[in-house]
Parts: sequence; C-alpha cells; structure tokens
Amino acid sequence: MCFKVCGYISMNQAITFLQDFKLGHYMKIPPRTMFMAQIVGALIAGFVYLGTAWWLMETIPDICNKTLSNTVWTCPLDNVFYDASVIWGLIAPRRIFGDLGLYGMVNWFFLFGAIAPVLVWLAARAFPKQEWIKLINMPVLIGATGMMPPATAVNYTTWIIVGFLSGFVVYRYRPDWWQRHNYVLSGALDAGLAFMAVLIYLCLGLENVTVNWWGNDLDGCPYASCPTARGIFKEGCPVVL
Repeated sequence: MCFKVCGYISMNQAITFLQDFKLGHYMKIPPRTMFMAQIVGALIAGFVYLGTAWWLMETIPDICNKTLSNTVWTCPLDNVFYDASVIWGLIAPRRIFGDLGLYGMVNWFFLFGAIAPVLVWLAARAFPKQEWIKLINMPVLIGATGMMPPATAVNYTTWIIVGFLSGFVVYRYRPDWWQRHNYVLSGALDAGLAFMAVLIYLCLGLENVTVNWWGNDLDGCPYASCPTARGIFKEGCPVVL
C-alpha cells in the first residue's frame, strides 16, 4: 500500500495538476497564479480531508463495512484501493492475472488497447465519407473505464446520457447555447452532486433515515458479492468448482 501511495498516487496527482494547468492556460490564467492556487488548495484540502476522515471514523459506527446492507458508508474507493494493494502486494498478480488465477484473459486487453486506435484509423481511411469515424477516440473511450470499479453501470449510463445530450444534441442544434452555458453546466453538475451529498447526509444520515429504492442497488445482482475462487463456500452463493 505504501508503494502504491508513493508511486501511483503521486503520478496520478501530477497528471491531475497538469490537467488543471491546461485548463488554466485555456482560461488565460497566469502560470504562477495557477501554481500558487494549486499549492494553497492542496495544503488546505490535506488538512480538511484528514480532519473530516478522522471525524467520520470516530462518529460513524461500522464505517466502510461493505457487508452491511443498511448503511451508505461503504467507502467504495477506499475498498478498491485496499483490494488493489492486497492483489499487488499480498496475493501477487500471478494468482490473479497469471496462470494460477482466474482472470488471465484480462491480459488480452493490453493487445486490444494497442490495436484499437489502428482499427479506427483504418476504418477512417477505408470510409473517408463517414466523418463520424474520425470522432472516435479510443484512448478516451478505454480510459474512461478507469473508474470501474467502483463505478457501476448506473454511473456510466448517466454519464453517457448527459454527455450525448450535451456534446451532440445541444452542440448540433443549439450551438450558441452550448458555447455560452456548457462549461457552466458542467461545473453546476459537479457542484450540485457535492452539495446534495452533504445535504442528504445532514438531513437523512444524521437521523439514521434510510431510503430503499432501485438506485441504491447498483449491482442489481444477488451474486455480486459472492466469492469467485474455487471451492469457497458462502451462504446463499453458488460454489465455483
């Protein structure tokens, strides 16, 4: 886990900072001002995040216990981070993705990712009149799945619908509106999500009020939490032979 924190997380944060710099460049923000904003924001966020996490762990019983069905505090990102550390450090990749594991076929996706852009390029050359083929960006499409897990099909379906309506329908039929309001809409959706998360916690979470509806069952599969290793028995789950 320490190796992942010092390696992957550092690289990921560096890429995020570069994305912010690129956005600031588009908005004509001076580089020094942008850099200072990042430094100050990182310092403030570090203390706020640590304090918030400490407060949550001290006040919420059984936090991050994903075996409980009556809690929303399952910590999906933290569980994925921990599981990845166990896979790469404790179990070793060979027992997961190698000849001793069940997911060796996943390695073929490295080859698919390498040839996918070439296939799009060949299709664009073969059908030059089909302009939509040139709009296919395989690195973006494949890279977008990096949030899965913990993101589920419900998350991606919502993103696809909003992205299609904004990036295709509105852009094609209302370009003036898109040019003026699309960036603000994107920021409003992000801010609205964060605001509603806090509001729901203050109004429902603190009062231990639960809402049972289909949106809470993201997997939609009763066997989603069943073990996949051979010979492992769990009540209510089929045994893999």
